[in-house]
Amino acid sequence: MAKGPGLYTEIGKKARDLLYKDYQSDHKFTVTTYSPTGVAITCSGTKKGELLLADVTTQLKNKNITTDVKVDTDSNLLTTVTIDQPAPGLKAILSFKLPDQRSGKVELQYLHDYAGISTSVGLTANPVVNFSGVLGTNLLALGTDVSFDTKTGNFTKCNAGLSFSNADLIASLNLNEKGDVVSASYYHSVYPEQNTALGAEVTHRFANSENTITLGAQHALDPLTTVKGRVNNFGKANALIQHEWRPKSFFTLSGEVDTRAIEKSAKIGLALALKP
Repeated sequence: MAKGPGLYTEIGKKARDLLYKDYQSDHKFTVTTYSPTGVAITCSGTKKGELLLADVTTQLKNKNITTDVKVDTDSNLLTTVTIDQPAPGLKAILSFKLPDQRSGKVELQYLHDYAGISTSVGLTANPVVNFSGVLGTNLLALGTDVSFDTKTGNFTKCNAGLSFSNADLIASLNLNEKGDVVSASYYHSVYPEQNTALGAEVTHRFANSENTITLGAQHALDPLTTVKGRVNNFGKANALIQHEWRPKSFFTLSGEVDTRAIEKSAKIGLALALKP
């Protein structure tokens, strides 16, 4: 278990990963190669219905500096420069996307035994400023995540979260969308040696009094194969199987059915990730 509370994005992450990660209804293919000089090149393609999306990412590491350059089919060029540990516990990130001249952003992250802080500011005349902070330990943590638009003078985001953890369970409570949505999640590691875990999430939206309940589970059939399943109160049921057929290379097959409209065809998703 990590020593400090981590960043705000880690509140409830275990439950979110169990319930939502790797599920998809598209067809995705990713292949990564490495040059003799250590440059990593990743090509990715996703088929969404009749639409085909693709991108190429190049990653270069030099000591504690990592540079990622990504080009997609919409002719966008995204560049991210990450400087790890310029000072103890600190990470600096510079990112910008061309041709969007307002996309530039600088972010600083700081991790401490009793705190996790992330702050970012846009590189524009009237930037959006974001701040998130978590105080506590790896057992109990309280955090907030806010964004302020200096152009309009309004808070565009105001969230808060609470997390409790012990050796085999993690519970979290989040207040999102300026207090309109409250979400509680639960993750329980049942048999760690078999990667067997249970997860649940309950969300209530005050604006329309809508409740969403999602239950899920995962289990490792063997050291290389994992199965997951989830169901929600709207009758949507999902399942997936993921197999690591070679080190760091995964094949994932997922499906979704609407139990309230069983006559509809099931949605099937495929994902193949290849790494040398």
